[in-house]
Amino acid sequence: MNAEWKEYRLGDLTDWYSGGTPSKKRDEYWNGDIPWISASSMYGSRYSDSKLKITEEGLKAGSKLVPEDTVLLLVRGSSLHQRIPVGISLRPVSFNQDVKGIRIKDNVLKDEILDPWFLLYWLISQQYNLLQMVENTGIGAGKFDTKQLQDLILKVPDKEERKLIVATAKNIDDKIELNRRINQTLEQIAQAVFKSWFVDFEPVKAKIEARENGRNPERAAMCAISGKTETELQTLPPDQLTQLATTAALFPDKLAESELGMIPKGWSVGDLNSFCKLNKNSWTKKNAPEDLWYVDLANTKNGYILKIQNFLWGESPSRACRILTYGDTIIGTVRPGNRSFALIGKSDKVLTGSTGFAVLTPKKNYYREITYFIGAGNNNLERLTLLADGAAYPAVRPDVVTTIDCIIPNLEIIKGFSQMVAPLLDKMDSNNIEQTILSQLRDTLLPKLLSGEITVAETQAQIEAAV
Repeated sequence: MNAEWKEYRLGDLTDWYSGGTPSKKRDEYWNGDIPWISASSMYGSRYSDSKLKITEEGLKAGSKLVPEDTVLLLVRGSSLHQRIPVGISLRPVSFNQDVKGIRIKDNVLKDEILDPWFLLYWLISQQYNLLQMVENTGIGAGKFDTKQLQDLILKVPDKEERKLIVATAKNIDDKIELNRRINQTLEQIAQAVFKSWFVDFEPVKAKIEARENGRNPERAAMCAISGKTETELQTLPPDQLTQLATTAALFPDKLAESELGMIPKGWSVGDLNSFCKLNKNSWTKKNAPEDLWYVDLANTKNGYILKIQNFLWGESPSRACRILTYGDTIIGTVRPGNRSFALIGKSDKVLTGSTGFAVLTPKKNYYREITYFIGAGNNNLERLTLLADGAAYPAVRPDVVTTIDCIIPNLEIIKGFSQMVAPLLDKMDSNNIEQTILSQLRDTLLPKLLSGEITVAETQAQIEAAV
């Protein structure tokens, strides 16, 4: 470490704030426009939004608002046994009681001793050390002793060196964040297509409405599939029009009664076993490769595998044995309400996963896309949450996942759907591979950079090679 780096007690440089949860029984406290950060929101390192939002009344009744550039650290939760969720607010946000808001003291900022982004990256660099400090709550969750955290010794270089370190880390993070946003958009597009075809039956209903009003049913279905008006269809290239017409012709023009309500005529009702099989294949000491990459529940969220861990077979995490291959859909069966699901993409790594996942492998003639979107659909995850048993660890058996009712279209429509969304998922695969490389690079370089072991200049070649 350079002699110019100075050491400080973390608590001497920062103020710590506790959050809270407004009563869930009071509707006027929720569905506002103030992001409310909890463990389920803390993925990535930049926080500006959340699924749950509170109102001004909710804020006054039980939470805490902190400004932009506040570091948020999860101090209690089950995920603390695998990772340390920490990030920085990009706008004013509120947060619950399991999170601490960390602000640099005014005099420290004024004297330019420390800045928020350096603090963020320092905490990220301390991931391994922080994991060793996690205590057990007795109900399976982990927790931090805030006093111990505040007693940590922070090594701080001069202002110019800090700027260089932050710029280097941000450069990597910017690329990770861009890939994350692109993937989120691609996922939303694919989800919208699935919902239109297999939940709302928009092409079928468009045909029915067009026929009743004396219009061309096929053209109406083409509009529903493409999201374009009749006029806009005329501007499409001939080959694209032909493909749209072929896809539109696959949809019936009538609905029929079923045990799940009105569904397109000719479609049927079954369960996930119709599309996939429950894959229980596991690595054993005899057949396992020496080098494995572990996928766990805590790092799998809403369709994304956020982080994978490398280990040798003899050092494998407990119960890390399920074999995962390209095209599998994994769905968390422990606390299914946490929405731990993902599609296994292309990878040059040998993946294994917790037995807390149900692993769904598409059957012959079916496609990974339909298994993923039906298996991990919102309705199915909600049903699994209702079926889960247990207090501290509510769970369902993996075989229950495949018995959930679903609507079964004909194979040609499934093939058409797969052809439409496969390029989107392939692009997501590519982005995920790049994200993994960049994340591993960041996690390798940060501890060395923030301890003074290496300089920014020494990292440039590695970053350029990865990018």
